Amino acid sequence: MESAARLEGKKVRWYSYLTTRDFWFVLIVGQVLALAITSTNTFSSLLVQHNTSIPAFQTFFNYVLLTLIYFTYTLYTYGFKKMGRLLLYDGWKYFILSFLDVEGNYFTVLAYNYTNILSAQLINFWAIVVVVIVSFLLLRVRYKIFQIFGILICVGGTGVLLASDHIQGTNGGPGVNLVKGDLFALLGATIYGLTNTFEEWFVSKRPAYEVLAMLGFFGIFINGVQAAIFDRHSLETANFTGPVIGYIVGYTLALTLFYSIVPFVLRIASAAFFNISLLTGNFWGTIIGVRVFGYTVHFLYPIAFVLIIIGQLTYFLAGSMLGDSKKPWLGDAQEDGVAGFGTAKLKAINAARRAQIVAAEV
Repeated sequence: MESAARLEGKKVRWYSYLTTRDFWFVLIVGQVLALAITSTNTFSSLLVQHNTSIPAFQTFFNYVLLTLIYFTYTLYTYGFKKMGRLLLYDGWKYFILSFLDVEGNYFTVLAYNYTNILSAQLINFWAIVVVVIVSFLLLRVRYKIFQIFGILICVGGTGVLLASDHIQGTNGGPGVNLVKGDLFALLGATIYGLTNTFEEWFVSKRPAYEVLAMLGFFGIFINGVQAAIFDRHSLETANFTGPVIGYIVGYTLALTLFYSIVPFVLRIASAAFFNISLLTGNFWGTIIGVRVFGYTVHFLYPIAFVLIIIGQLTYFLAGSMLGDSKKPWLGDAQEDGVAGFGTAKLKAINAARRAQIVAAEV
């Protein structure tokens, strides 16, 4: 595993990481994630238009689908005995992760019932701050100056987006109870930041399918209980017509796709880059809104989108060839990590194998 240190210390140009396949993969996949989360927001808006507001219940099916796919595969791979040990010794850790994930979703959706869109989205920036602080304090991540600049540029770009919303009067109005809604949004953003950081820690040490299996498995129980308590009245009055069922199916598929891709972005990049990638979701939301809800595009939107992309490029300037895939909490040789897709450990193994092949040919 010494090759991980060699890859990290290899002399490269300041822009070298931007020429790697890893960078372009994570940049493009980041936009896929932004589109996926925008799709879930669109389906939620369509459900509300059909007088169906069941935030906890509609997310329940995502956890069911994650369990059907990943828990089944993990059980097949591990067998009943190993799966039993996993649940016995590590189940509590995954329960906490799943609980945070469910509550982050719940409080963020709840915030939109009380505050306006502009206020809630501004507070969502707090998730990025939480990720940076928690990663710095608990995971020993040390951010380079270009990474800080990149994050600030992305936040500035989203600020331009929100300003254009305010100019056009599409910020959602005054809200029912701004203080209550803002507190819910702040709580949701804080939990989201914690969830993203902890999930990055999990997927760096464990197989991605195991993490998703446990998220889905415990999410069914946590989200199911929450839906039974808070969505009971809405479920009794909901009208499950063909379009409503279709929107729930679309929401579930988009959210499951989102969950399935996230671990690889967290491995190749980081929780911080993951969060700034989602900032373009506002732009994609407007593009979809033009077709679905009749929105108009303000001239500031393309400018804001370009700023966010520039911020993402800046984030990876003057870095090593490993980018953010080398995690400081895994050791210098990444010996405590899993050799999975996107990890620095797997890159080091492959580099060592290539070096051996070249040496053998010589």
